[in-house]
Amino acid sequence: MTKRERRSSQSEQTVEKIVKAARQAFAENGYSGTSVDDIARRADVNKATLYYQIGDKQAMYALVIHEVLGGIARKIADAAALETHPEGKLGAYIRTIIQAVEDNPELPSIMIREIASEGAHLPEVAARDIASVLKVLIGILEDGANQGIFSDIPPFLVHSMIMGTILFYQKVSPIKDRQAWIPASLKRRDKPLKGSLADMVQGMVLKAIGSEQRL
Repeated sequence: MTKRERRSSQSEQTVEKIVKAARQAFAENGYSGTSVDDIARRADVNKATLYYQIGDKQAMYALVIHEVLGGIARKIADAAALETHPEGKLGAYIRTIIQAVEDNPELPSIMIREIASEGAHLPEVAARDIASVLKVLIGILEDGANQGIFSDIPPFLVHSMIMGTILFYQKVSPIKDRQAWIPASLKRRDKPLKGSLADMVQGMVLKAIGSEQRL
């Protein structure tokens, strides 16, 4: 390995450390509650290195979100292309999002905090990523509506239904499991999911958007 290759490898490792630290900090404390000093301390680098490798706090926040959201639209499109029926395509949409959330456990906390702040710090690149995801969903829903399979429901409402269910379930379920005060009568009603989370979400969404012609 040449000196240039070694420097490049070391730089990539440093960036990975910083991004990992930034994810943890933003998930725990939100954008406003996170400082560059905190990220540098978690990453075990000095601030000069952090600024040189990535930039200021805003740049780090944008990178953290874009790393997760940036590739989702392409992955959804690829997964949906393997399906021939609109319901299958919608299932691919849901499964891909759930997989992204499971692969990036900090994402629910970051996104819920962003929603609570009314998108005060949502980076433009992240907004573009979300728009790309919605574009794929619009195509799936329009195809289903044209075939009389789905009702004509606003895509953003469907996306909110999917994301809200996934994000809140992932965060609330562990909290619920830790609460000893929950009455036994309620605990008896709390049964394991019949199938995967993707299957359950898909079933609920399909019932909500199914065409009246099929009901």
